[in-house]
Amino acid sequence: MSYDGGGNLAPGSGAPTGPARPDLPALPDVPDLVVRLRAAAHERRAVRPRGPELHRVEDAFVTTDAGAVPVRRYRPGDGPRPLLVYLHGGGFVFGDLDTHDRTCRRIARACDVDVLAVDYRLAPEHPHPAAVRDAVAVLRAVRPAAVAGDSAGGFLSTAACLALRDEGGPLPAVQALFCPNTDLLLRQPSIAEKGTGHGLDADDLAVFVEQFVPDPARRRAASPLHADDLSGLPAALIVTAEHDALRDEGDAYAHRLAQAGVPVRHRVEPGLVHGFIQGMDLTDPAAAAAHERLFADLRELIPR
Repeated sequence: MSYDGGGNLAPGSGAPTGPARPDLPALPDVPDLVVRLRAAAHERRAVRPRGPELHRVEDAFVTTDAGAVPVRRYRPGDGPRPLLVYLHGGGFVFGDLDTHDRTCRRIARACDVDVLAVDYRLAPEHPHPAAVRDAVAVLRAVRPAAVAGDSAGGFLSTAACLALRDEGGPLPAVQALFCPNTDLLLRQPSIAEKGTGHGLDADDLAVFVEQFVPDPARRRAASPLHADDLSGLPAALIVTAEHDALRDEGDAYAHRLAQAGVPVRHRVEPGLVHGFIQGMDLTDPAAAAAHERLFADLRELIPR
């Protein structure tokens, strides 16, 4: 199937089968850490509840100048709804349509929006800027009301908005960033303060960045936090977590956006760790409450 850019999928099976990208070869030099994390992400997916049943869930491709980008569309019901594009987390090196399936289902149901999840290209097979280009291409093709992402997906969401702004193209009305990466230099204080023993270790972050942007000289220019000009970007929802190594760079990005005149709704969730959006509601009442606040924010901010 292909996505026509106008909100419809071409006829075909509605069963989510996770279309494989034809141009993502496995390389022999993928670090062992990345291999383990890719396997672990699918093991977690296998034991989590599926999430709410929806009216329709369909796999497709968005056809772009650079090739076909696999996507999955979640529709909570018939009739037109705002479209939210979701970019998954995973340190730029793991994650796909299946790992974040439950999260996308829950956003679609709780916020009454169509969600289009994007299976962007991963490092190290495809380093920066491949994933950003995939995100830009999808946003350009489908023109959603909102773009959202967790962790690396938050980075891609705002990096894609910066690229679209610079090319003069239409922008989403809202960018929603959950525990986002924004600074590939990894120099914010929370990297050291929270980078051990809270689920996302500083050493792993360094590996992710090395795979994503191998040349250290390019990392500052690639980082949204260090962009010269943040004006003209979509209104932002930025939610960070108290015990997250990425907390300070998300907080700093919210501050810089506000300084640039961008409307910002920013909250630091107390007591939570990185990635709380991914399944932590199942075991932690504080995470479940944070999810409800996040869903309420999206319902309020996404234009209808």
